[in-house]
Amino acid sequence: MSQEVWTRIYFSLPRYEKKGLKTWMTRIAVNRAIDFKRASSRRKEDIVAEFEEAVSGAGPPHPEQSVEHEILIKETTEFVRQKLDQIPTNYQDVLLAYYIHHQSYQDIANAQGVTIKTVESKLYRAKQWVRNHWKEEEFR
Repeated sequence: MSQEVWTRIYFSLPRYEKKGLKTWMTRIAVNRAIDFKRASSRRKEDIVAEFEEAVSGAGPPHPEQSVEHEILIKETTEFVRQKLDQIPTNYQDVLLAYYIHHQSYQDIANAQGVTIKTVESKLYRAKQWVRNHWKEEEFR
């Protein structure tokens, strides 16, 4: 992220009006942080939508599907949403990027402005967190 901010500052230098450099640079960084936060919340919404599609099946519902089945799907979706929201945000981003979006460690590292080793550590810690906080029986 910081690398991206510095790149934006560099490419925006021709538009700099030579007053308040520190304020100007801070504004660029704050705007990028806001953009990143918005994008991450949109990604979570997209992931939930993808999950709902996968669970309910693409296309219109079949007449043979019962009301019970639809209720079960809604309950399952809500359960998974609640579970995903329990994961700490820094782990959530890595888990979703790797397992849902199938991004490589390098892609995740570039997107988050960290090293590949950091991504590996976060992914390892995220898996540990899930193992320690979720019970397999809850998902049956």
